[in-house]
Amino acid sequence: MDTPASPRTRPVSAFGHRRLLVAALAAAVSLAAACGPPRDRQEAALSIAGALSGDTTGYARADAPRPFHFPADHGPHPRFRTEWWYFTGNLDGADGRRFGYQLTFFRNALAPPDDEAAAFPTDDRASPWATRQAWFAHFAVTDAAGRRFFAAQRLARGGRLGLAGATFTGPGLRLWVDDWSARSVLPVGTAPPAIRGGGLLPLRLAAAQEGAAIALTLEPGKPVVLQGDSGLSVKSRDPATGMVDASYYYSFTRLPTAGTVTLGEGSFAVSGSSWMDREWSTSALAQDQVGWDWFALQLDDGRDLMVYALRLSDAVGGGIDPASSATLVARDGTARHLARDAFAIDVLDRWRSPATGALYPFTWHLAVPGEGIDLVIRPVLADQELDVGLRYWEGAVDVRRADASREGSAGAPVIGRGYVELTGYGPGMPR
Repeated sequence: MDTPASPRTRPVSAFGHRRLLVAALAAAVSLAAACGPPRDRQEAALSIAGALSGDTTGYARADAPRPFHFPADHGPHPRFRTEWWYFTGNLDGADGRRFGYQLTFFRNALAPPDDEAAAFPTDDRASPWATRQAWFAHFAVTDAAGRRFFAAQRLARGGRLGLAGATFTGPGLRLWVDDWSARSVLPVGTAPPAIRGGGLLPLRLAAAQEGAAIALTLEPGKPVVLQGDSGLSVKSRDPATGMVDASYYYSFTRLPTAGTVTLGEGSFAVSGSSWMDREWSTSALAQDQVGWDWFALQLDDGRDLMVYALRLSDAVGGGIDPASSATLVARDGTARHLARDAFAIDVLDRWRSPATGALYPFTWHLAVPGEGIDLVIRPVLADQELDVGLRYWEGAVDVRRADASREGSAGAPVIGRGYVELTGYGPGMPR
């Protein structure tokens, strides 16, 4: 059935979704049109047109497992076309008020690098506006009690102007787009870097726009998890050539978090748990893939579960691509990669957006039989949809035991929380 819409507040502009390359390019097009002198805009637009045509000449590719080097890999990888640093979390106020948040930083190359030094973070061309890098950031807050969803986007150029960028030096990571930022705050003379998130953590997040703001500190929790095959996350494989479309992908799946969430009426001291995803690649989805359903779940028994379900188009029969996968992280931080045949997802309910008409899955039955996992997942707020020409849904969810509630009723006890992202839905798209 179609679930009624939830009230929403949109004090600021909605933003594009987390990982779809087309969204990154669309944002870069907007950026090129908005910034810099006319000649610079024209050159940037031509580079983006080339990227949209699928030309990846001159970029590095994620096509085989590689050693990860921390802390260096927390920093930028300019030889790849696109990358992101992605944070989500579920937080509680002192009075039990529930919040979700999202803060993401994207880098998208406008042209392939001549060499590593010229690509990032500075550019020695004459104009200070000249750059090979477009940056944008996404920020959202879900207020469950107030049944409100706030979202915003910022765009900026890289290069010598210093409007946006990423650096990793002795003091740790610094990410910024305008005054939104993620910054390492490493204590001096404390635990070794390997114990404290590979030199990344603690990490301080800050973002504010009319109507909502966050100021959060993410502490070390479980160790880093390499997703897929030792960090190579394969999205598709050409059966004729064996060539893969893939990303390098790692996560911190459970980061103790504290700070403040500010809404129009005041600030709330909060605490909870965050999830960080980190990917870089040059590939896009295959032509027969229309989107994905992505689940990042933190269970009360101490386990964490990531499921990445790539959806196939009706032209090839629909369903979930065999390249889809999952990762189960134990309480002690050890991780197991799970192939497509290890899990099952069924949609129990759907929600139709009153704003776009898109019909999204709204409640899921997710099972990993070999691991004793049998769950029902339901959003804390129906309307966590974003529409910027490309429509998608992303938001905070509750997790319940399937044997307690196949329908995800409010009476079943919550045994976990998480975030879900849905892309490729909308009028004319597969349901």
